[in-house]
Amino acid sequence: MSMDLSSRVPSGAIERLWDKARFEMKLVNPANKRKYNILVVGSGLAGGSAAASLAELGYNVKCFCFQDSARRAHSIAAQGGINAAKNYQNDGDSIYRLFYDTVKGGDFRSREANVYRLAQISVNIIDQCVAQGVPFAREYGGTLANRSFGGAQVSRTFYARGQTGQQLLLGAYQALERQVDAGRVKMFPRTEMLGLVVIDGKARGIVTRDLVNGKIESHAADAVVLGTGGYGNVYYLSTNARGSNCTAIWRAYKHGAAFANPCFTQIHPTCIPVSGDYQSKLTLMSESLRNDGRIWVPLKPGDQRPPNEIPEPERDYFLERRYPSFGNLVPRDVASRNCKAVCDEGLGVGNNGLGVYLDFADAIKRLGVAVIRERYGNLFDMYERITGEDPYKVPMRIYPAIHYTMGGLWVDYSLMSTVPGLFVIGEANFSDHGANRLGASALMQGLADGYFILPYTIGEYLARTKLDKVQTDYAEFKREESEVETITKRLLSIRGERTVTSFHRELGKVLWDYCGMSRNAVGLKLALGKIRELREGYWHNVDVLGGPEDFNQALEHAGRVADFFELAELMCIDALDRNESCGAHFREEYQTPDNEALRDDQRYCYVAAWVFKGANQPPELHAEPLKFEYVRPTQRSYK
Repeated sequence: MSMDLSSRVPSGAIERLWDKARFEMKLVNPANKRKYNILVVGSGLAGGSAAASLAELGYNVKCFCFQDSARRAHSIAAQGGINAAKNYQNDGDSIYRLFYDTVKGGDFRSREANVYRLAQISVNIIDQCVAQGVPFAREYGGTLANRSFGGAQVSRTFYARGQTGQQLLLGAYQALERQVDAGRVKMFPRTEMLGLVVIDGKARGIVTRDLVNGKIESHAADAVVLGTGGYGNVYYLSTNARGSNCTAIWRAYKHGAAFANPCFTQIHPTCIPVSGDYQSKLTLMSESLRNDGRIWVPLKPGDQRPPNEIPEPERDYFLERRYPSFGNLVPRDVASRNCKAVCDEGLGVGNNGLGVYLDFADAIKRLGVAVIRERYGNLFDMYERITGEDPYKVPMRIYPAIHYTMGGLWVDYSLMSTVPGLFVIGEANFSDHGANRLGASALMQGLADGYFILPYTIGEYLARTKLDKVQTDYAEFKREESEVETITKRLLSIRGERTVTSFHRELGKVLWDYCGMSRNAVGLKLALGKIRELREGYWHNVDVLGGPEDFNQALEHAGRVADFFELAELMCIDALDRNESCGAHFREEYQTPDNEALRDDQRYCYVAAWVFKGANQPPELHAEPLKFEYVRPTQRSYK
């Protein structure tokens, strides 16, 4: 089977591609926009900004979220900042440098044209958000402040203390609510997408379940937009909100949307370490802390002295030692692997030895407590509430954890999947980060997609495509509703002996052990066997209490975990197939003499797009070759 994986990037100089693409687009005139219906699934930074922008243009929009309010989307948890190439610090930044840093940070596994467009749009995002009233930090004279993040040697990250995601989401939320008030957006809170409806090869609607009363409903439209975030919770323990899941994009995958690079999952280096089996999630400590915090471990294995009693000569500031040019601000994948390595050598701190110190003593001495509190106060307070330790007085303890997923549904330059009319934005797609995401780029991508890209490209699709009117009583909708009901009844009928959570926790441990910070062929094959065995047990021995017509969170979780089992298998298949190390995908068999990731550009310089071939059938691999005309792939070095 052949599949069209053409990225549909215009020809010409990269600086002019987006302008050229917009000029060549067919347009929908303002009066005709009212004739089109668009479904937006997800209300975070990507989905919320898209729904607001599309409605502002005049389209009729339905927006769905499984939270009780759009403002509870997981985007609200983002802490450290949002990148933009404004060069306010006059320190050498530019659109091209942000483009270069992002391609390099992703270990040369991203599409150049998409990344350059992202860097271009970044400067507009800040203006948009300031106009909305987002309270970015400012310098004494009133100009917007910037700080540094990993993988860059300039300060380009705009921030609102450690609450940047929250403030940006409130900006998008107020724009969304303005359209709700105007009648152009209809919100469907506590509603989960469980099926995609494809008619004549085009996405024409979705099937949802009302999470309060269990009602299954269909919604028809001219285009569908998925902005449902990432799938990090497949690992059970992650920094994601407990509700974050893969179901929307996974159901789309099973209806023909190719899934790209599923094994590219990011480990964030600065998370509060696991404290016990009772935990259901982990807490992120913003990467921004690495601006002023220094990461170290004792030089002596098993050193149990309190950190403040370990003198400087007996400390190893291992990131500063190994990477003098970037120091503690190396990219996340590099920092995470090095933190794991020193702990594996027996130098880790804490009760279980799975932790390193993030120390602010030097910064407090240099800048004073008041400055540190102004920059990071809410993060320090959060850390103290969780751990009982005061980071103004003793170093934080941190350890890597699952955070962001670079994989997602494959999209072209217009953010359209392999199913015409199905657009995928934000973390739900694969498009901009390659094999590793630089910090402060997730918020940038979500808002770029929603505010500035999708409103153009979805109009182009609608203007060029003949779309007959469809109704929810069509056979395709009824068939999808029946499939959703069948899965629900099956889950409720098993009445086994194990909870959904117990299966999820076990699946997550298998993935963490064999497809986590490092992978190898033997472990991945072992994981595939374990995942298939666990999945079989799940469908015979899970116990889902309650009924289908209730507010039933056990049932919600059960459906999501069923999808996680299938996604976990695809992740391991993808990791096993990619015989190289790149970014966050670290295959132990492929590393340089000094233990850095060793790419194979001859054989694996492509996007791996997997196509569903049916239940119990192996997925089919299709490759989109990556061409680099502006940033020549080299061995990444941050030394």
